[in-house]
Amino acid sequence: MAEVLVRYFAAAEEAAGRPEERVELASATVGGLQAELVARYGEAMERVVRSGSFLVGGVVSRDPSRELTGTVDVLPPFAGG
Repeated sequence: MAEVLVRYFAAAEEAAGRPEERVELASATVGGLQAELVARYGEAMERVVRSGSFLVGGVVSRDPSRELTGTVDVLPPFAGG
């Protein structure tokens, strides 16, 4: 088991109902975190993690096998120009 600090932004924060939390994961990977968040927060979070990304160690990742350590930011898709 690994514990990571998960910080939520914009739609991810709305789906989780909080700005951050500590999460224990059996599989400390982006995919493991995605599964845990969808199990906890349902359809709203599923939409975020399906089209959003994760900031892991300062690098944006969508790779489900990417290992997690420390802090992970859950980022919804952003529009911009």
